[in-house]
Formats: sequence, structure tokens, C-alpha cells
Amino acid sequence: MTELRKISFRLVAALLVLVAAVHAHAQVDAQFTQYWAAPTYYNPAAVGRVDSIHITAGARAQWVGIHHAPLSFLAMADMPFKFLNKRWGTGIILQQQSMGLYSALNVGAQIAYKQKLFKGTLTIGAQVGFIREAFKGDSIIIPDADQAHTSVDEAIPQTTVTGNAMDLSAGLFYQHKWFWVGASVAHITAPSITLKTEGDEEKLYEFQQGRVYYFMAGSNIPIKNTLFEIQPSIFVKTDAQFFQGEATLRVRYNKFLSGGVGYRYKDAVSLMIGAEFKNFFLGYSYDYATSAISKASSGSHEVFLNYNVKLNLGEKNKNKHKSIRLM
Repeated sequence: MTELRKISFRLVAALLVLVAAVHAHAQVDAQFTQYWAAPTYYNPAAVGRVDSIHITAGARAQWVGIHHAPLSFLAMADMPFKFLNKRWGTGIILQQQSMGLYSALNVGAQIAYKQKLFKGTLTIGAQVGFIREAFKGDSIIIPDADQAHTSVDEAIPQTTVTGNAMDLSAGLFYQHKWFWVGASVAHITAPSITLKTEGDEEKLYEFQQGRVYYFMAGSNIPIKNTLFEIQPSIFVKTDAQFFQGEATLRVRYNKFLSGGVGYRYKDAVSLMIGAEFKNFFLGYSYDYATSAISKASSGSHEVFLNYNVKLNLGEKNKNKHKSIRLM
């Protein structure tokens, strides 16, 4: 294969990744198959669900086999607290994603108010933070060996460009002994991020992050006279133009081992396993694409780790579950 063909192949592969990521809203919001293990990432109202400091870390390698495919990393912590004799929740998130020459960092602080309702708890939450984006324009390789290409294009940055913007999200979350459900909207103000070139001659490139709406729900169904529990859940996201939904069915044994399958509409099928020991949970999932991208990728891999530190808020925690991931 000639050098030009190699470059062309890489450009086509990068374009496929970029187009697929746009449809999956992956520029800022990462896609996680184990969404049920990280509800606070999608909904700030999910913080402080139980009397524990809940710490979560996750990593996802998407479309393995494709050069410069998305890599996502997530770190979060949340906890409940009491103020003016009322229950609240608070949390922080840090999510970093890279995709070829593009990268994004999303940092946020969360606060939520809790109110008992219909034998459950309704929570109203908000998140404030910032988005930082960068594009390595000085690493672009544009073939100029023929008349079809030009090495100079005003629409393409020639140096590294970066930009920041404030970001807001809000949500509702209802938790009952037998089920949970939440709805949220991310990037409420649809922030516009201006990427600026470095150097003497400043150039501006603008990117707008649109609003994204999330809905998730799940349940925990014990199987009578056994140590098994069935844990179905659904997850939906849309920006009012593109829609993506997925359903997951997990089985948990003796509050120790779990496994399940999932399906993301017109995108992928998933297999997942998990294990719990004391206050730890370790989960792994594998996605196999059902779209044409499977011709270039062997699949996607994802790992999540949860850890709980018990808190005493001076009252009995009526929720018998250690974490939302167990429901």
C-alpha cells in the first residue's frame, strides 16, 4: 500500500468515526453501556441516593480496531447530607474524551434536594460546570500530491485550538423500593464554544453543543424462593433530531455475581458481567456493533468500578439497596 493510500485510508476511517460520533452525540457526552452504574453522569438529581459516599470510575474504548476511535474516561463521587433538617445530595463529575485530533473535558458540581413522595423519594437536581474542547490542527495531514487536495484550507485550523464554556444541566429522579426513574436535560443553555488558535495571528472557530434529553428507568425483581434477582432497565437520549434508545436485562445472584445482555437500537448488542465484594463493584461490558462499522471494528470494551463508604446521617435509611446499580 502506497503512502498516499495509507493516508487516504486513515482520513476515511477518521471521517467514519466522526460521522458516527456526531449521530451518537459523542463530542461532549460519552456513551456508556453500563449507564445504570453511573446515573449521576446523566442526571444530577441521582446524587445522594443512599447513606454512603459513592465513588465511581469508568473507562470505555469504543470501536477497537479503528485508528483514533473514541476513548472515554469518567470519575465521579456523590453523597447525601442534611441541611436545615432536610435531605440533600451533592456530587462532582469529571469526564474526558478523545477522538482522533479532537478532545473534550467536562467538569461539573451537582446539588439536589430530596422530598418524600408516595412511599419513595423525589429528587430535584442541578449541575453547573464547564466544557473545555481542543482540536490539534497542527497534526492534520492533508495530501497535496494531486489537484483534488490543497494543503491550505481556511476552514481547517493549522494549529492547536482550544475553548471553554459554562455548562448547566438539571433533572428529576424518583426512587422507590422496587423501581427508579429519572429524566434530565444536559447543556440547557446550548453553550457556544469558541476555539481560538495559538500564536500571533488569532483565528476563531465556533462549536455549539446542543441540548440533550435523557430518560432512564429500572427495577429489581426478586425471584421467589431463590437467590436470583432480575434487573431490567432502559435508557433513552435525544436532541429532538436524533434518537437513541437501549434496553438492558441483567440477572444477579446472591448479591454477588451478575450478568446480562443489552441492545442499543440500530447500533450494538452488549454482554456484561459484574461482581460485588463488600463495598466494591467491578463491571465489564462488551459491545458488538450491528451497524456497518462492524466491518472495521472488533467491538467496544468498557470497565466500571464502584466503591461505597458508609455514612451515618442520624436516621434509618429506608432504601435497603447499597447502590442504584443493584436495583
